[in-house]
Amino acid sequence: MERKELIKKYIEFFTSNGHARIKNSSLVPENDPTVLFTTAGMHPLVPFLLGQTHPQGKRLVNIQRCIRTGDIEEVGDTTHHTFFEMTGNWSLGDYWKKEAIKMSFEFAIKELKLPIERIAVTVFEGDEKAPRDEESVQIWEDIGISKKRIAYLPGSENWWGPAGETGPCGPCTELFYWKPNNIPAPEVFDPEDEENWVEVWNDVLMEYNKDKDGNYPKASQQNIDNGRGLERMLAVIDGFEDNYLTEIWQPMIKKIEELSGKTYEENKKAMRIIADHIKAAAFIVNDGITPANSDQGYILRRLIRRAIRHARILGIQNFTTKVAESIYEIYDDYNLDKEKINKELELEETNFLKTLEQGLKICDKVTCDCTEISGKDAFLLYQSYGFPIEMTEELAKEKNIKLDKEGFNQELKKHQELSRTASAGKFKSGLADNSVQTTALHTACHLLNQVLREVLGDKNIMQRGSNITPERLRFDFNFDRKLTDEEKKAVEDLMNKKIQESLPVTMKEMTIEEANKEGAVGVFDDKYGDKVKVYKVGDFSCELCAGPHVKNTSELGHFKIKKEQSSSAGVRRIKAILE
Repeated sequence: MERKELIKKYIEFFTSNGHARIKNSSLVPENDPTVLFTTAGMHPLVPFLLGQTHPQGKRLVNIQRCIRTGDIEEVGDTTHHTFFEMTGNWSLGDYWKKEAIKMSFEFAIKELKLPIERIAVTVFEGDEKAPRDEESVQIWEDIGISKKRIAYLPGSENWWGPAGETGPCGPCTELFYWKPNNIPAPEVFDPEDEENWVEVWNDVLMEYNKDKDGNYPKASQQNIDNGRGLERMLAVIDGFEDNYLTEIWQPMIKKIEELSGKTYEENKKAMRIIADHIKAAAFIVNDGITPANSDQGYILRRLIRRAIRHARILGIQNFTTKVAESIYEIYDDYNLDKEKINKELELEETNFLKTLEQGLKICDKVTCDCTEISGKDAFLLYQSYGFPIEMTEELAKEKNIKLDKEGFNQELKKHQELSRTASAGKFKSGLADNSVQTTALHTACHLLNQVLREVLGDKNIMQRGSNITPERLRFDFNFDRKLTDEEKKAVEDLMNKKIQESLPVTMKEMTIEEANKEGAVGVFDDKYGDKVKVYKVGDFSCELCAGPHVKNTSELGHFKIKKEQSSSAGVRRIKAILE
């Protein structure tokens, strides 16, 4: 089955069951510092999972492009991907467990023709948060799944959320598929057998709401969030144990084979990494991110450079744009900006190849007249020059010297712990918490967008990203130079003037066409559905947004810019507080 056919089947099945199709959101979440990228279809829907009314109703379906970076090092096996498309359907306080599970099962069996004898499921085993999910077990049994094929798993595996410190959350029930074609599925399901059983999709049953005291009372609105990775589904449908054998990967794999003169069969891991990382990089660049040393730009840089390192092992250089070429045809429904993507890939590849050459010289110095490469030196090569430990191992073998791999692992572990600590501090909260401070700063972003347009005399200025915590706002906007001290003061003055005017903040639902006529600011072709929410701040600002917002600008306090700096090429960044 081809990708577009599967998408068509999925959308048609759920729209026939009363779901409205919503549009694909950006890979870069708006106003959500809890994650660097959109990692699931639910991220753009957080306000509606929290109780806001969605303009398209209570039953929704879409295909959402996603990036997950937590398991980059695992990419190279048969099933993990950095970029993937998630098929998702939601119930916002409408249907519940029975209907959700039955629809999942019906789509698998009737639409995808998956044999029931190769299907197993997991459910939540219960803990101090909530009891064992016997209700889901009974539903699965009633529709034909043997109890021997149902496994209870702990919260670490079968519990979702909340997205922030508080909010909706609940148990999961997941569907697994037996991959081998030459071995019958065993009668009893063993969820530990990850080599043969692959998770295909997940029903999140949001029936609880974590409060600020850490308790889990029943939620006033019970939601369903069902997610399926399209790449895995394609492999399952086509009978492949390896996702990279499907039609959405093979053109890239064949190009890598052609460029390297080597076969996929003998170089699977390296070729999977190259294909995966170049595809992810292409989509990240397309959504406005450029390689950098922090945040999304750092992840992008890491992906491209990791692909280059593995390509070098295969003997390939100057390859990134050639491998990317097939992406534009496979995903022509996204209208990818080929020129922009190729420019960034080529530039990063050129720059990193220079770094690699420097690293090789350092490696020669490190290994000169010694009998061992220390863990610290190996980590220096890894961290500063992009040498994978496998490359350092090869170099050590060539020079007939030892490598302190245990020391390297210790250095890597220390680095990862520091990174996790920093990340936890940075991304500890966001709009999902709906706090008073966060809400105020979010409203201030609306004002700031219009104030910048007024002060700088450029009506083409648009928000290019934001990151909001209860302590501060960070606002990115397109502008090609540093703001002068006079301009920054003018921005502060106009912001505080509008705050002091006590402007009302109002919301009205309308069609895209109506919003456009109203002069609302927003990306009309990508991020929104057929009906949208338009927020006005007096007669000064008019934007498309999902919220939340204060009722009046008098609630904001005093606006102060703490820093103005470059974010990326052609994009400036303002960090500000409300005193």
